[in-house]
Amino acid sequence: MKVIRSFAASGIEDAPAMVDATMAAPIAGVQDVVVNVVAVSVNPVDTKLRQNVTDPAGKVFGYDAVGTIAQVGQDVTDFKVGDRVFYAGTTKRDGANAEQQVVDARLIAKAPATLSDAEAAAMPLTSLSAGEVLFEKMGFLFGEGANEGRELLIVNGAGGVGSMAIQLAKWAGLTVTATASRPETIAWVKQLGADRVFNHREDLIAQAKAAAVDAFDGILILHSTDQYFAAAAQLVTAFGHVASIVENVSPLPMGLLKNKAASFDWEYMFAKSDYAVDMAGQGVLLADIAKLVDAGVIKTTLTKTLADGINADSLRAAHQLVEANKMIGKVVVTGPFNGNVNDQGDK
Repeated sequence: MKVIRSFAASGIEDAPAMVDATMAAPIAGVQDVVVNVVAVSVNPVDTKLRQNVTDPAGKVFGYDAVGTIAQVGQDVTDFKVGDRVFYAGTTKRDGANAEQQVVDARLIAKAPATLSDAEAAAMPLTSLSAGEVLFEKMGFLFGEGANEGRELLIVNGAGGVGSMAIQLAKWAGLTVTATASRPETIAWVKQLGADRVFNHREDLIAQAKAAAVDAFDGILILHSTDQYFAAAAQLVTAFGHVASIVENVSPLPMGLLKNKAASFDWEYMFAKSDYAVDMAGQGVLLADIAKLVDAGVIKTTLTKTLADGINADSLRAAHQLVEANKMIGKVVVTGPFNGNVNDQGDK
């Protein structure tokens, strides 16, 4: 089958970075499914992992996908051949940048019926990240209107995770303040339902005071954790939660949270599959997301589709868009797999 292999490169312009290649088609294990991949999305984690490849043979990445099931393992009972599914998968196996991918059935769900393949492919990783951090780490209740009267601040609301967090938080009853700094990103977060918009290039504490917000029950940092941690510690309520998905560069001054007995939470979507903890929880959450989408409560965050086929060139272009750090929403590449395999990539 055709795949796209990624090689170490400090930047996407550093060749070869990605090549079209082939490898043996996968076989489903007892708890797996094999999926015929038709659309993939690119996330910041793809670019970061690509920049740190150590295997001289390269790696097959891709952590958002939609496709139809081609094989089911003997212990899989919730899915059948032909089911259309969406998922983020795991970094412990080859990713979705392949004609076929083997995935643990606990990590998948049936794709939203009301979305196209591209629209659905934009959703798994960001939906899982947003859902896990809001409802499993930060302590908000999962249910329509279940958190009325509680305040959430999202730093970088227009990114992939922020776009999903705004929608889920609004459905769950939170009053949402999202940060954005450009006219287009301000319009985007308002469109998704943000009640207020702060400019993350300006003083967040002053903006909260001007908006008559005394404190936030939760603060979700989705960009530059070091830069926003001190302000978050000042703005979070006693016994509240500050959370982040972005690794810090320097040690964080955790002591700032002590007298408020506030908590700091990391969210890393692959932790469950990396350490085999509640893997089925991801399939359940994705199924809930699909229901909310089909009910018209949540919409896809797809903003750009590259529809010339899945190959090294199209994925390189998608990586360039993500690495430019200007994306609003998500970019998706749709099939078929049409790369030109050469001797270098055929490993």
